[in-house]
Amino acid sequence: MAILAPASFGRLTVPSRAQVRVRISASANPRTSVDWVKETSSFFEQDKRPIMLFDGVCNLCNGGVKFVRDHDHNRSIRFEALQSEAGKKLLMRSGRAPNDISSVVLVEKDRSYIKSEAVLKIMKYIDLPFPQLAFFLQFAPLFVRDFLYENVANNRYAMFGRSNSCEI
Repeated sequence: MAILAPASFGRLTVPSRAQVRVRISASANPRTSVDWVKETSSFFEQDKRPIMLFDGVCNLCNGGVKFVRDHDHNRSIRFEALQSEAGKKLLMRSGRAPNDISSVVLVEKDRSYIKSEAVLKIMKYIDLPFPQLAFFLQFAPLFVRDFLYENVANNRYAMFGRSNSCEI
């Protein structure tokens, strides 16, 4: 379970190493414990840019990645499929189950964002006018934004289809 920041219920912080170790140990083999923050620290050693985790077989998600790439002229964001080994490790770093493909996740060095908070944070990294749009959208209540996000996310395969493999 992720730790929610008090100021924003959609923003996740990276759990402390002890918290991750205890949580993973409790659900996995009790003799092994993995420090997922340390295990994934190499993702941010050479390259500090955040990583957008997305459903690699979802046509909507692949379209979203293409949209972000087309509007990110500074190349501020990296991309990784949720289903990849790196994606699974980053999910666990974020306090989520490794097979959880229910939400886009934006992983920064010190915290992670999910659902509508991830979308708004991604919008802040890309070109104009999206940072300004994100600024105004943040004033909509989180429960409303996440309700809309979840309705689209839960029906994304039916509405947009899926592919057999990640196209990115």
